[in-house]
Amino acid sequence: MSEKLAGVTIPDSALAREATELIRDTTPPLIYHHSRRVFLFGSLQAAARGLHPDPELLYVAALFHDTGLVEPYRSDDQRFEMDGADQARAFLLDHGLSEGDANTVWTAVALHTTPEVPYRMAPEVAATTAGVETDVLGLHLDGLTRAQIDEVTAAHPRPDFKRQILQAFTDGFRHRPGTTFGTVNADVLEHFVPGFRRVDFVDVIQNSAWPG
Repeated sequence: MSEKLAGVTIPDSALAREATELIRDTTPPLIYHHSRRVFLFGSLQAAARGLHPDPELLYVAALFHDTGLVEPYRSDDQRFEMDGADQARAFLLDHGLSEGDANTVWTAVALHTTPEVPYRMAPEVAATTAGVETDVLGLHLDGLTRAQIDEVTAAHPRPDFKRQILQAFTDGFRHRPGTTFGTVNADVLEHFVPGFRRVDFVDVIQNSAWPG
């Protein structure tokens, strides 16, 4: 029987169940509960905007979106968002989904920390970012009812979430600081890693190999 929270039906296909088990078993509770909230809040925000993402694709994107912060998914040489995107894409292709669907989910995960752009893309991409922005940044909370928020957070609590997610971000990419260039991730390292200095875009231009 399908589970429903805050009026949102959680996908119950074999693929969705396997994704749930995988992420629940291989990531910390912080990431699992956050990822489920991203699906739920993303679904609610999409409905408020008149968007109709494919629930299964959105669910997989939400579940995988932060896997790049933790082992065994975390790499050393690319942005954490791309780690999660690569894993989500491989998972979907392994389960027989089309290249188009897999690429949509890849994009949703890869762009989930990029402001504005995802809202001009496929509904699954927009909804993933909307869910992340709601749960992490508190954006668009005023578009949800108190009952919706309470039902989601009762099922997937967020105790001490602000501190814990910032710690997860720091631990997830402090070993690859170069990958944070031009992203919000540099803000995290500047706050929490002593001696870190972000690469300055203006410095890159002024010190490039071009004579002028």
